[in-house]
Amino acid sequence: MSGSSRRSNLLVARAGRQGDDLARRPGGFGLGQVPARLAPEAVTSMVCGYCSVGCSLDVHLRGGQAVNLSPTTEYPVNLGMACPKGWEALAPLAAPDRATTPLLRDARGQLQSVGWPEALDTFVARVRAVQAEHGPAAMAFLSTGQIATEEMALLGALAKFGMGMVHGDGNTRQCMATSVVAYKQAFGFDAPPYTYADLEASDVIILAGSNLCITHPILWERICRNPHHPEIVVIDPRATETALAATQHLALAPKSDLVLLYGLARALIERGAVDRAFVEAHTSGFDAFAAHVAAFDPDRVAEVTGLTTEALDRLATTVAGGRRVSLWWTMGVNQSHEGVLVAQAIVDLALLTGNIGRPGTGANSITGQCNAMGSRLFSNTTNLFGGRDFADAGDRAEVADVLGLDPACIPSQPSMAFDQIVEGIATGEIRGLWVVATNSAHSWINHSELHDLLGRLDLLVVQDLYATTETAQRADLVLPAAGWGEKEGTFINSERRIGLITRVARAPGQALADFAIFKLVAEAWGCGELFEAWSSPEAVFEILGRLSAGRPCDVSGIGGYADARGGIQWPFPAGATGGVGEERRLFADGHFFHPDGRARFCFGEPRPPREATSRRYPLVLLTGRGSSAQWHTQTRTGKSAVLRTLHPDGPYVEVNPADASELGLGAGQDVLVTSARGSMRARAEVTSAVAPGQVFVPMHDAQVNRLTHPSFDPSSRQPSYKHCAVAVRPLERWEH
Repeated sequence: MSGSSRRSNLLVARAGRQGDDLARRPGGFGLGQVPARLAPEAVTSMVCGYCSVGCSLDVHLRGGQAVNLSPTTEYPVNLGMACPKGWEALAPLAAPDRATTPLLRDARGQLQSVGWPEALDTFVARVRAVQAEHGPAAMAFLSTGQIATEEMALLGALAKFGMGMVHGDGNTRQCMATSVVAYKQAFGFDAPPYTYADLEASDVIILAGSNLCITHPILWERICRNPHHPEIVVIDPRATETALAATQHLALAPKSDLVLLYGLARALIERGAVDRAFVEAHTSGFDAFAAHVAAFDPDRVAEVTGLTTEALDRLATTVAGGRRVSLWWTMGVNQSHEGVLVAQAIVDLALLTGNIGRPGTGANSITGQCNAMGSRLFSNTTNLFGGRDFADAGDRAEVADVLGLDPACIPSQPSMAFDQIVEGIATGEIRGLWVVATNSAHSWINHSELHDLLGRLDLLVVQDLYATTETAQRADLVLPAAGWGEKEGTFINSERRIGLITRVARAPGQALADFAIFKLVAEAWGCGELFEAWSSPEAVFEILGRLSAGRPCDVSGIGGYADARGGIQWPFPAGATGGVGEERRLFADGHFFHPDGRARFCFGEPRPPREATSRRYPLVLLTGRGSSAQWHTQTRTGKSAVLRTLHPDGPYVEVNPADASELGLGAGQDVLVTSARGSMRARAEVTSAVAPGQVFVPMHDAQVNRLTHPSFDPSSRQPSYKHCAVAVRPLERWEH
């Protein structure tokens, strides 16, 4: 056995011993039994690991093992409610295809089980080989919004400060980058201003590009609890479940929402519905914005959106008459070729009407993944810790001082975004990739191209719960990771609330918490001393508190995991009181995060989508969530027999009756949906939920991203999943 292998053996053995010890106290990261502080018949609570709502679940333990779940009744997020995914959150942990040992691709191209020492030796040797031949920046990593904040922080620090990587991004680029940029430019910081209680306090609720009933059902339940009988306006091309429950559904043409919002702003200005006192005291750029939207008269809006001028007039009347108007958006806005401008237009409407900083108001982005907010602030990918800038010498010096680092360890070059890393593989600039807790070979836009590019890499390392994902199956090395419920840490939800996850089950086989894997890699790489203080997730939480001190996202006043268990919204600086369960709205004082303390009106010219329909591809494809029982690529929800019964079996495409008649399609008929990039088989669902000229396919099937067009918002680099040109044909006709 080589000296390197002996060293790796010792490291893994140490991780096991530490795991047994740490599992008995907060912050445990390794192997060992369920924490001893939980009694044989006990209940412990933790936040769910699926979406960004951040519900708290009570985990019921028997004999130290998790046996059941129920929603926490007093938690300020879900108030005793849970969606189907929450009820079944334990099921993915027991899946038979869990990755239980490291896997290494052999000379015959087969993935074979190896021990951790060999996996670590291989990882270090092959990453060093890539960097030696092509430079440190040739190795990149892709992080996630699915792991604990402390884990993603350690990954970002290890990769960039310890291993010399420059480029790393997260799969949150696919869901939240647009909102991040919009908030930064308008408010001066990535700062969602709201609390979920605003859903119950509004008298007007506008939902843009959000099928809240399906994507965030607990938030829809919060609307249903609203005692003010609010006017609910849904802006969506499709007659979704949410649209059917609304008081106004604006079924506009796909990707015409920017024109609608500018037309609404013009109408409000003409009606005198501007909160002049607020605008003059707390914003800048209003006059230029008013001049810009003056061109969006009702006739222009009607022509572009397909809506009537009466619908626009009714919407303006509704907003102007509201005392507490809240505007909410999610992926239908974010995943667009001009999503930043659309999100900024929503912010502009809140600013001009003064609907911000008060209960029931706000320009409110609803996040996608359970820890997308943690990723945005602390993953150290495209932003330096705490929303800082890698290119700013002062920011680098601050981080170096807090961490006791040489500032030269911190890259001064900003990271590439996700799509640029993918393009870097095509150009040969990126030669190795470390993918953590994301299934990019399924979820990335136009993924047929990505499949080809992954095959060009000198090294692909995938770290995941399962070795069966499309991405893991292409890997040279698979590192088996623990899942939600098998480790500890924190998530930050859409309303900026920090919640705790708790270890209630042992990871199978040799699988380790991501935190433990990163610590082992650091030791094997030879930079373990750099992260000596990063001894446990709770120790890292304290470090992140120091990194956040004085920043808008300050969490330095949260003493530790015991304080976080009840859920605390940031900011919570040192000396703050209360916090647990408290509703903490931003901008109540009218002070924003730009140096002048003012919010900015941001705007620009609408642009057409990158791909237009044609004779060959005459239909616009819309994509989105299929049901509340499904999640992303179904890597986890697909493991639950219960959840599989709650959604349709197999892929389907919604087609308007007029289009179905013209194409000769019947309900339930097998069809081929084709774009310029590929095709997929699906079952036709004939429904007026989609307008003529449009079709809808749920995003969960692996075939869907064969179709999508690789266009990106120029400011956020977020993919535009929601619009491309397709054709639909009966399968029999196509085959003959």
